[in-house]
Amino acid sequence: MSQSAPTREVARRVFATEFNDAGYTFTESDDERAPVYALLPTGESSNRVFFVGTLTEKEDVGEDSEYWRGRIVDPTGTFFVYAGQYQPEAASKLRDLEPPAYVAVVGKPRTYETDDGTVRVSVRPESITEVDAATRDRWVAETARRTVERVAAFDDEGNEYARMAREEYDLDPQTYKAAALSALEDLDESGDELAGDESADGDAALDDAPDEADPAGTPEP
Repeated sequence: MSQSAPTREVARRVFATEFNDAGYTFTESDDERAPVYALLPTGESSNRVFFVGTLTEKEDVGEDSEYWRGRIVDPTGTFFVYAGQYQPEAASKLRDLEPPAYVAVVGKPRTYETDDGTVRVSVRPESITEVDAATRDRWVAETARRTVERVAAFDDEGNEYARMAREEYDLDPQTYKAAALSALEDLDESGDELAGDESADGDAALDDAPDEADPAGTPEP
């Protein structure tokens, strides 16, 4: 009897403002190789993320070997990515890119606690791809849609991850809906057409937002 090949976790589309608040991580089994998930405050688990933004800074912060840090900005905030010898393709891309540049990133959330107890969230990139402004705009529109959908489902009975988010975070998910709708307003002229009529709290704008595949071939369902 043949065994099916393991599947990769989907890459969740998430804005920086929500991702940076996702400081709680967990596993769903006691297996030492079990995937580690970040808990998004809008009530979703995330083993991988997919985001598009502007690479504004890069720096080799390694001591004995290259270890690249990139600062990537979306309409809501900043992602930090770190890539070294164990992420050679991503590290090479950061080395070669010249800011500012639009980039699409697929990677895994990572958290660490500072000396004062603050939890910082960053991304260990699996892939970094240079893209154009139109790709960035499509990602903003689709991520806004995904965010609003998660917020709409937050109070659904049986939403396990939303229940976890209520227990772990003192955060209002409506904050992330507001950030998502604001991000739509920041799009260029083509994005403004996506925004359309802002009636019904702007939700109508999301109905016309285009879908977009994850460049790593793992779209969020």
